[in-house]
Formats: sequence, C-alpha cells, structure tokens
Amino acid sequence: MKRIGFFPVMLVICAVVTGLVPGISRAQEPYPSRPVQIIVPFPPGGVSDLIARPFAFSLEKALKQPVAIVNKTGASGIVGMQTVAVAKPDGYTLLVALSTISVTPEVDALLSRPPTYKLEDFAPLALLSSDPPVLVVRKNAPWMTLRDFIADAKQRPNQIKYSTGGIYAIMHLATELFTNAAGIKLVHIPTAGGGPAMNALLGGHVDCSMPGPNVVYPQIKAGSLRALVCTGSKRLAAIPDVPTLKELGYDVDYFIWTGFFAPKGISSSVMKVLRGATRQAVNSAEFKAAMENMQAPITYLDADEFQKFWDKDAKRLNEIVRRIGKIQ
Repeated sequence: MKRIGFFPVMLVICAVVTGLVPGISRAQEPYPSRPVQIIVPFPPGGVSDLIARPFAFSLEKALKQPVAIVNKTGASGIVGMQTVAVAKPDGYTLLVALSTISVTPEVDALLSRPPTYKLEDFAPLALLSSDPPVLVVRKNAPWMTLRDFIADAKQRPNQIKYSTGGIYAIMHLATELFTNAAGIKLVHIPTAGGGPAMNALLGGHVDCSMPGPNVVYPQIKAGSLRALVCTGSKRLAAIPDVPTLKELGYDVDYFIWTGFFAPKGISSSVMKVLRGATRQAVNSAEFKAAMENMQAPITYLDADEFQKFWDKDAKRLNEIVRRIGKIQ
C-alpha cells in the first residue's frame, strides 16, 4: 500500500474542518467584509428615516461596503429596536433610532408586560441630531397663533385631534408636555410612525401634530402647513418667526434626537471601525448638505459622550412616561 505523507493529510483535514465550520474562516475576516444593514424602526418619511438614508449613503463610502436601510416597523418602533437588541453583535446589523428607544423599558414596567429589551442591550455609537418638535396645523386652520389655539382648546376640551407616531412615542411625549403646560386636553390619534402621522394631518384626519422640524419644513416652506410654536430653548433658524414655548411662558424644553446603535457585545475592534466610519460619514460633505437641506442641524457626539447624554436623557423621558401614566 502506498503511504500518504503526513503534511498532505493534515492539509486535507484542515480543509475539511474549515469547510464544516464556516465561523472559523468568517471570524478571521476583516470588518466589514460584506454588506451592512441599518434597521430603522419606523416607516419611511419620519425623522429617523429621513436622517438614516443620507447617513447610510455616507457611511457606505467610509466602510467601503454596501449599507442598506431596512424599515422594520411595528408597535411604535418596538419591533425594529428589539430586532437589533437580539441581533448578533458582529457589526452587520445596526440601528438608527429616535429617543423613543429610551422609554420602552419604562412603558413595559408601567403596563406590567414582559420586558421587550433593556437599554443595556444596545451599544451607542453616536448621536446624529437633536431638534425640537414643532406644533403645526394646516394652512386653512382657524388658529393663526398659539394663543388662538390654546384659547379654542380650552373652550372645546377633547375636540381638537392630534396625530403622533404611536402611544408613548416621542411625538406623543412632546404633545403631552405641551398640553400639560398649557392646561388643555386634546384627542390623541396614534399612527404607525412620523410619516403616517404627517399624512393624517395633511389629509385632514387630524387637526395638528408635533413632529421634528426636518419632517415638516418643506410643507411649512410650501405654505401647506403653519407652524405655531417649537419646543426648543431658542427659535429655529429655518423658521425664525415661530416662537418657543419658553418665550411664551411655558416651561417646556424638549428635543427629538436621533442616535446610531449596535447590539451589546460588539467587539472593540469592530466598534473602533464603526466609530471612525461614523465620524467620517457625519463630517462628509454629502451628509452635511443633506441635513442642511432638511434644516436638521447635526448634533454629533461620539460613543462615550453619547452614552453620558443618553443616560441623563433617558431618566428625563421616563419621568414624562410616568407622568402620562397607564393608557388603556
């Protein structure tokens, strides 16, 4: 019988083992070596989707791999956020989410339901933007100023309807803060996201809404919507004639922020690549131009500073949820 040399046999064994265990070769691949997906937990047309798309375009150039946006909607964003919370922490499934991400665990506890996820299930990569919501009505609405709106709402409690991206979603929290400060009661009409909420207003199904300015700025500019007030600490440069709640005497200072996340457990090497690519994407001319076109100022914080910001803001948002209380 002809003998087979030792080294050829070992080469055959190694090849077979490697083929049977794909993770061995995959683990040695540099990151990223294949397409990346960013989950947006809301339908197209909302704040997170409008920001995620130009961001993904610039991130794709930085990573030198395709970056796809996947709108995974449902349950006021919970479905998409939970998808990333349980995803493999390999850097190929990421998340662009609103500050809504902070309140789901508090809502779960409030409603005595099993926890959907914990905030610790996510590794924050960067804060991308932070903007105050704007109270808008249609151009043919009878209210020319916030004073008109509040006076009418006080005369007709629970008659004026407003749309949001869902119960306990960011637009809902913003409107609750406003109505509580103004001492009025409106009717809440939740939808599947910021885009559908705007469609409800434009279609005449509700009377007002409080989305982020980048969502409504084109309609305000075109004259189809009228802005009555914003919730920031100062007036927005894009709509300088619109006052803030604070300057009108209402103690409300509230922002919708958009953040970039990975699942917890992501390796330090992949995190380093993503942080560098994110910084490059945010500073790119294309992303800056897209955000300027939407009148959405970039508010960039790298992972460490974003974590500090997130910890503090989550506590504030959870206090608002507890103030709203259990909604049947």
